[in-house]
Amino acid sequence: MAVVEETTRAGLAKTAGRMRERRRRGSSVPALLAVDALAATVAAGGVYLLFHRWFVPAVLIPLWLLPLASQRVYGPDADAECFRRVLRAACLAAAAAGAAWWFAPHDELLHDALMALALAAGLTLGLRRYQRARMRVRGDRGGSIDRVLVLGPAESAAELIAALHRGHEPGPQVVGVCRTDPADADGRAGTGAEVSCGAVDLLKAVRRTDCDTVIALPGPELGAKRLRQLSWELQAAGVGLMLAPVLADVTAGRLAVRPVAGVPLVQLRAPRLSALHRIPKELTDRLLALLGILVLAPLMVAIAVWVRLDSSGPAFFRERRIGRDGREFTLLKFRTMHRGADRRKAELAHLNRYGCDRFFKLADDPRVTGAGSFLRSYSLDELPQLFNVMAGHMSLVGPRPLVKDEVAALSEDASHRLVVKPGMSGLWQVSGRSCLPADERDRLDMSYVENWSPALDLSILLRTPSAVVRRTGAC
Repeated sequence: MAVVEETTRAGLAKTAGRMRERRRRGSSVPALLAVDALAATVAAGGVYLLFHRWFVPAVLIPLWLLPLASQRVYGPDADAECFRRVLRAACLAAAAAGAAWWFAPHDELLHDALMALALAAGLTLGLRRYQRARMRVRGDRGGSIDRVLVLGPAESAAELIAALHRGHEPGPQVVGVCRTDPADADGRAGTGAEVSCGAVDLLKAVRRTDCDTVIALPGPELGAKRLRQLSWELQAAGVGLMLAPVLADVTAGRLAVRPVAGVPLVQLRAPRLSALHRIPKELTDRLLALLGILVLAPLMVAIAVWVRLDSSGPAFFRERRIGRDGREFTLLKFRTMHRGADRRKAELAHLNRYGCDRFFKLADDPRVTGAGSFLRSYSLDELPQLFNVMAGHMSLVGPRPLVKDEVAALSEDASHRLVVKPGMSGLWQVSGRSCLPADERDRLDMSYVENWSPALDLSILLRTPSAVVRRTGAC
């Protein structure tokens, strides 16, 4: 009788799991298709109203949806790589339009197609972002991972959970941890999540937590035979299985699965730091900096006059910083402090929010002028750094520019940040600015260096205005 009851429970769990998996993965696809079709429709209408030509608008919806589907933007992992995959789809569709122009050379056709694809890509990214925000408000994640159970050693589990929670996008809910190493007295592994010790208890924990996915961490307790067995058991329960890499701060674009002698191995691609990869970034930086200087010149003149009238002293603050390959340069900012501010640093050291010499920030710094407080709140004091970008000393996006004492205190790993130019904006600036702890700021800067790509730069540039307007962590 007990065997029958256990079999019945297993069958019910298996059926419920499969239904949950189909519902979770399938419910969001029609919604995403509708969003992408709407973006293509609006782009087609815009092109038709601008140029009064009908051919490209008439074929834009399939011309846009097919490349999107080929780039797997409707898969369960689409959210994590949405930006990159939409850009690849746009490039693919543009190449198709170029091929069509080659066989039927009409300049209007290529012009309209490129304009429509650019509009469709921008609208797709914007509408998908809006849709994700609405789903988060409703507590629904669509096709993405919702509830995860972590399987692995306690220390690795704690690091993974911290990595899942510190992304700029809300991460999945960790509903439990199955430890594969001996439990501590408190049984919680420092993860703050419910713990069920031992891989043999995994299926019981899966049923108890109603998770969608199990994330397995590498360790001697999880060999190939045990992982293969778990994959079959979890598939029968309708639960996904993921293997976490050892490196948490690595983007998916740097990982690739390569079969070697019939064994699938994960390849970690080297950071793209060569001169060849830097050329487009250099050209884009200087072009956008020149454009910014031309557009913002009246504002910068007005700010310079305001700074001079608000307090005695020059309009600009100059400081020696360390750039790429350890070269020094003079960083420009609008002056935000009274004269002699450096001489008061020692007497105010006990108010330093970081409690270390590397970063010196005060919540209500008495040395800051009235104009300086406003300029710092909206990062307007950093506008003169556009001239540093034009001069080739800085980039629009990069790690924070360091002074000589900070560089001397860097560890060997952290010193790799000096292989790229410092930037006006960066990952830590759009992730909390001065509210972040010092080690988190260093981690984000190194993550940028190791995972740099044009898509990452564009993502940071698009997030910068909202971070400035919110004024989170500004001081």
